Amino acid sequence: MNKLKKNLIVAAVLLAGFAAALGSYLLLAPDDKGGSGALDALPAADAKHVRDSSHRLTAPKKSELTVVEFLDFECEACGAYYPVVEKLREEYGDRVTFVARYFPMPGHRNGELSARTAEAAARQGKFEEMYNKLFTTQKEWGESQDWKQDVFRGYAKDLGLNMRKFDTALADPDLAGRVQSDQRDGLALGVQGTPTFFLDGERISNPGSYEEFRALIEDRLSD
Repeated sequence: MNKLKKNLIVAAVLLAGFAAALGSYLLLAPDDKGGSGALDALPAADAKHVRDSSHRLTAPKKSELTVVEFLDFECEACGAYYPVVEKLREEYGDRVTFVARYFPMPGHRNGELSARTAEAAARQGKFEEMYNKLFTTQKEWGESQDWKQDVFRGYAKDLGLNMRKFDTALADPDLAGRVQSDQRDGLALGVQGTPTFFLDGERISNPGSYEEFRALIEDRLSD
C-alpha cells in the first residue's frame, strides 16, 4: 500500500500542475482523424452529476452515497486511481453507487477514441468489461501519438463483441455525442482535469491513498 500511496501522491501532483496550466478553457475533442473541434460547456444550471444514461459500476438496492468520477482512460492519474476505485467498489458496492463519466482531455491522442470504444462496448452490454480492459492495459497503449483503433478493436474481439455492430457504433456521430454530453456536464460542473471525483454532488480533492478515500466514504455514510 505504501507504493500505491506514493503513486497516488505523484499522480495528484502531476494532475494539480496540469489543471493549473489549463486554467479556463474550452475542451477540444479530437476527431477520428486527429483533428479537433471546440466543445462549449452547458450552462451550470443545466449540468447534472449523474444522468439516466450514466454508467453505474454498482447498483445497490438501497444506495446510501453516490461517487462520480469524471475520467480519461488515457490519463495516468486515472490509471493510478483505478485499483483504488476497484477496491472501494468491492468493499462498498452494496451501499454506494459508483458512476463513471467520460472526460477525455486535450493532448491525449487516444483519450476520446478510448471513450468511444467503451461506449461502443456499452451498446452491447459490455461497458464494465471494456472499462476494466482499457485501464488494465493502459501502459500498453497510453501516451502514444499513434492511433490505437486497431488495438481497441482487438480488445473488442477479446470481449466477444459483435465486430460489425462495434465498428458501426464507433463511427456513429450519436455515440460521439454521448461522450461529449459527459464532457459538457463536466465543464459546467467545473471539471478541469482528471480524475475528478464528486461525492453526492460535492467535488472533493483527490485523496492521497486508499485509506484517505475510504475515510471520506465512511464519514459520509455515518452522517
